[in-house]
Amino acid sequence: MGESKRVILFVNFHKTRAPVLARELLDELARLGIDAFSCPFEDAGIPGPEDHFDLAFSLGGDGTVLYTARKVAPLGIPIFPINIGTLGFIAAVHPDEWKTTFHAWLAGGAEVSRRLMLELWVERRGREVYRAVCLNDAVVSAMGIAKIIRLRAESTDGPPAEGLQEERISLGHYRSDGLIAATPTGSTGYSAAAGGPILDPELEAIIINPVCPFTQSNRPLVIPARRRVIVEVEAEQRSGVLLTVDGQLTEALEPGDRICIGRAPGEARLVASGRKGFYTALRTKFFRTGTAGDGDA
Repeated sequence: MGESKRVILFVNFHKTRAPVLARELLDELARLGIDAFSCPFEDAGIPGPEDHFDLAFSLGGDGTVLYTARKVAPLGIPIFPINIGTLGFIAAVHPDEWKTTFHAWLAGGAEVSRRLMLELWVERRGREVYRAVCLNDAVVSAMGIAKIIRLRAESTDGPPAEGLQEERISLGHYRSDGLIAATPTGSTGYSAAAGGPILDPELEAIIINPVCPFTQSNRPLVIPARRRVIVEVEAEQRSGVLLTVDGQLTEALEPGDRICIGRAPGEARLVASGRKGFYTALRTKFFRTGTAGDGDA
């Protein structure tokens, strides 16, 4: 049984259907005796361990799911993603079917898809200045228009075990419009638009994909999620550089900054959003229309 005594709703009120659907959902939860707290997804604070939420509803598009995942996935709270957007690669529950799916969840009959999340932090002159988690991707790009940036990337196993030396593998120097580090969930987003591979959403891997590389030998790479990627903004970089997380958070970077990217301690658990729904969305919305992207909020 998916125990749900207290839930939180992240609602994208920019969607026309959101207020009515949120009211419908709150009424049903009240009927079932489930405590619920609702908030606009853009203004929500981070729930603390003392809040004891059993489930988080995401009412919106895929962008709302990304926001919700960054808020609650590190706390181990599963996400019930109701799609009132357009794409729906991640938000897989149709608004007309949410009640049936939710009762299936309560009865233990709803599939839960476990998705890799990335943790990243920025080191500047030996000091951490920024940290975040993401479900889709982290992108290093130029602040200006059509400006090539200079990056160096390497892969490491992380902190070495006692008596062993850390293994570092150079991934190369990049002269490009940017560099994407994407999860399998994010493989249908910006990375796919930049020519990257589409991965099964439950794989445990990281895509490293240059955006419009100056050298054609710079190709997308897929590495195991157990490894960590370190991207360094080269000292010779003169134009501004920006780090963008899930297309929603930004942080300005400086020459010499190191962006460390690896598997997050927790994972996103998405209710009723398994492989079948993903491949259905892929066939009907990606291959048919020839478009890519998970940015719909």
